[in-house]
Order: sequence, then structure tokens, then C-alpha cells
Amino acid sequence: MVKATHEASHRLFQEHPEALAPVFEALGLPPPSKDDFDELSPDATEIRPMERRVDTVLRFAPDMGENFVLALESQTKKDPDKARSWAYYVAYLCAKYDLPVVLVAVCRDRATAAWAAGPFECGVASWPTQTTRPIVLGPQTVPEVTDEVAVARRPALAVLSAIVHSESRRAPAILEAVARGLLSFEPDITKYWFEMVEVGLESTPTRENWRKLMQDVITHFPGHRTLFEEKYLEGRAEGKAEGKAEGKAEGEARGEAKGVLRVLEVRGLVITDAVRERIRTCSDLTLLNDWLDRAGTVERAEDLFAPETGHPELPEDTP
Repeated sequence: MVKATHEASHRLFQEHPEALAPVFEALGLPPPSKDDFDELSPDATEIRPMERRVDTVLRFAPDMGENFVLALESQTKKDPDKARSWAYYVAYLCAKYDLPVVLVAVCRDRATAAWAAGPFECGVASWPTQTTRPIVLGPQTVPEVTDEVAVARRPALAVLSAIVHSESRRAPAILEAVARGLLSFEPDITKYWFEMVEVGLESTPTRENWRKLMQDVITHFPGHRTLFEEKYLEGRAEGKAEGKAEGKAEGEARGEAKGVLRVLEVRGLVITDAVRERIRTCSDLTLLNDWLDRAGTVERAEDLFAPETGHPELPEDTP
């Protein structure tokens, strides 16, 4: 299991270098393929952080085009000593592998990202002997992924987005979209990505929000509609609590209605205002129970209201 924020970044780029798409865009190159990356040390069985404390080092070696080395560093705060360390890393790697080097800094807050962009110069008077200019993956350069379809299509980039935007005002929307999008994968893959995000959010307030989202969907992992059953029970429990003040039947109806809506939401179905209102205002417990059973299988939210035979009864949406 990944243990720290730096390790999460290392694992992400090591196992899913396609997350480096924004770097290649900055270089004017097409998005990379995982097959274009290989190990730098002939003795290792997998890519590992090099000695001298570079977080991650990869070599980009496509069938056609220029080969180069990527040195990736996760930076959580400004550090004046890094300017010297980064210059050393670039010179050392260039000399060792006889390849050009691209230095990439991964930052979560805007101030650190702006600082990490440099340039950092080593020279005398007005004569710079060496200039280090990292490419920064941070809030200013990594897109905010808020579309769950985009998450399913490019999960590595979506996870990077969740991590670098963890201190953004839009972090809750990003996390919600990432959580929903990751549910489209097989259970084991979903667990892997969920863990990657959680560790990447270490030491941030956003991590608790992510953990709550994990709790909301974790029962989906074993399959067999466990998630739907859990939401149903939650809805009934909440409805019964509200029923103390509003009347038992009405409270239970509200709880079951919430369970129906939650199942539709988790499945990613579009819920129009008219459909939502019809479900919320229904007081027929038998009908609500039927909708809950069908919510796990219908192709559209409107299909809940279809009779056993015939065409669906489509409610009109509100203007």
C-alpha cells in the first residue's frame, strides 16, 4: 500500500505515465503512450526512485521521435535548497544517460507552483552559467476534471487532477466526479484508484471529504447490488427518524424516495427536475419500493414510471 504523498505521485507516474499528458502538451508533443516509457537501470525489474532523492525518473523512448529523461519531483512547499538540488539532478541525469532531461515539479497550491516554475539560475553577476526551468504540474496547468465520462476515459489524469486541485474551491466537485467515474471500472481497479487518491490527499482537509465519498460507494465493490441495498437502508433509517416529527408513513416514504434517487445518481443516470420531483413527492410506499427495485436495472430514470408492458410514461420536465 502506498504510504505517503510523494510515494503516491511516484506510483502514479511509474505505473501510469500517461498522466504526464500536460507535460507533453507543454513540449508540443502528442499525448504519450505507456509503451513509450521504459526502465533506466538495466538491473531493476521496475522503475524506482533513483538514489540522490529524485522522486521518479523515467525515460521516454518512442519508436519514432526524440528520446529524453523525465525527472519528477513532488513539491508541497517552497524550498530554496531545491534550486540547487534540481540543477544537480538535471546535470547528473544528462551526464549519466547522455540524453536531454525534462524536470517536472508536481504542486498542490498555486503559490508553490508559481515558485517552482523558476527559472533558477546559477552564475556570476549577470552571466548565468546554468538555468533550471521545471515544467510544473499544478493548479494552473492541470485541467479540473469534473466530467465522470472523462474520468473513465483518462483515470490517471483525473487522479492527478484530484490531487493537485485538492486546495481549490472546486475540489468537492472534482472529487465527486472522480469518485463517480472510477466506479465504472472493475471492483479491484476501482479500489486501486481510490487508494491512490486518498494517499495523494494526505495532510489536506480534502482527504476527509474523499474518505466520506469512499464510504458512500465502498459497498459497490463486492457487487450484487450491495450499494443499492445500503442506500435503501440508509434512506429508510433517515426517513424513520424524520417520521417522528412528520408521521411514520410520510417519513418512511421520504426515506425510500431518497434511496431511489441515490441509486439513480450512483449509476450516473440523468435525473430531470420532473423525475426528481415525482419521486420526492410520492407517498405510496408500495410504488416507491417497486421503483427502488427497478432503479438498479432501468436504462433511463424515466423508465421507472413505465408500466409492466407498453411504452414508458414520460413526465414533462420543468421549463
